[in-house]
Amino acid sequence: MRKITLLIAIAISFASASVQADTVSAQKLADKYAVIAKTINPSATGLSAEDGKTFFNRELTIRGKQVACASCHTANPANTGKHAVTGKPIQPLAPAANAKRFSDLDKVEKNFEKHCLDIIGRDCTAQEKGNFIAYLISVK
Repeated sequence: MRKITLLIAIAISFASASVQADTVSAQKLADKYAVIAKTINPSATGLSAEDGKTFFNRELTIRGKQVACASCHTANPANTGKHAVTGKPIQPLAPAANAKRFSDLDKVEKNFEKHCLDIIGRDCTAQEKGNFIAYLISVK
């Protein structure tokens, strides 16, 4: 019985470490975007999770439909979403709920490029990306 308890404790610590490591990766990426934003606009005041939340929930009309990030990813980015067209499940965006979300930074940037064009019709700014990630980090 004692071995089982020890194995469970070890498994939980590994799971916690992977989530923490992912949050660290997400924070590093957010910090990178903050530096870029500050370089572009010296009056930038840093990242805002609240602005990221507003950005995530902001609805725009695309091809006659109201869409937002939350349209597919749900109002809570810690929940599993559903693709609006295919209906396929989408893993949670929040690092606290999806330890793999920020593990591949090239994939993160590719997703920003694709989704920003789809939803807002342009590339997201460094400030918007940083705020978005700051918001996702804040979701538990």
